[in-house]
Amino acid sequence: MEVKAKKYLGQHFLADEKVARAIAETLPTGTGMRVLEVGPGMGVLTKYLCELHGSRLMAVEVDAESVDYLRQNLPDVNVVFGDFLKLDINQYFGNENFMVIGNYPYNISSQIFFRVLEMRDRIPVCSGMIQKEVAERIAAKPGCKTYGITSVLLQAFYDIEYLMTVHENVFNPPPKVKSAVIRMTRNGVQSLGCDEALFIRIVKTAFNQRRKTMRNSLRPMLTEAMMNADIFNRRPETLTVSEFVELTNMISEC
Repeated sequence: MEVKAKKYLGQHFLADEKVARAIAETLPTGTGMRVLEVGPGMGVLTKYLCELHGSRLMAVEVDAESVDYLRQNLPDVNVVFGDFLKLDINQYFGNENFMVIGNYPYNISSQIFFRVLEMRDRIPVCSGMIQKEVAERIAAKPGCKTYGITSVLLQAFYDIEYLMTVHENVFNPPPKVKSAVIRMTRNGVQSLGCDEALFIRIVKTAFNQRRKTMRNSLRPMLTEAMMNADIFNRRPETLTVSEFVELTNMISEC
């Protein structure tokens, strides 16, 4: 029995054993920490994760057909039928920290990473495969055209590594785009030292008008006294995370 990939779920099943093993090895071993795999599909990645992490592995899958397949073919793996974006993490992990990995559905990969960001104090490492274009955005540095909202918000709390590019022919069915494997490792930042809700609002406002200078995109938030500060002459893709924090504090104090 094979599971038919469902377009509405964004399923592209990884079929290359070598790539699957390489992805599984992106998570550290020997930590004793539990592992959550998102979207295991037919389990090509799951079986290598099981080899490396044993009973500490749990897989969550939204496709009932895939769940049945996994339970029949990988009976030692705890497979949960559910949606990671809505999953009650405490029900399965209590107060434990855990690592996240997956061959993520391309249509919701950004939502998955923002869910990880919400739980950042419990997820020290997150890795996996996503669309190459999204991976480049997440890993982009200031000054790059691809540097944007996801770059700043994720890099504020995680160190990002772009590990490898993956050709579309390793999937069944093959997607129309190339893929990439990234790893996010929690940095030492516990607090940004600013109003984080305002920080997010400023980052989103600036990049939603990325061709404008910060002065023009943020004008409704600024006082006349702030208008001449050099930082407001720049465009958002040139600002580092720490400069966005500095800017947030300038605005919140006015």
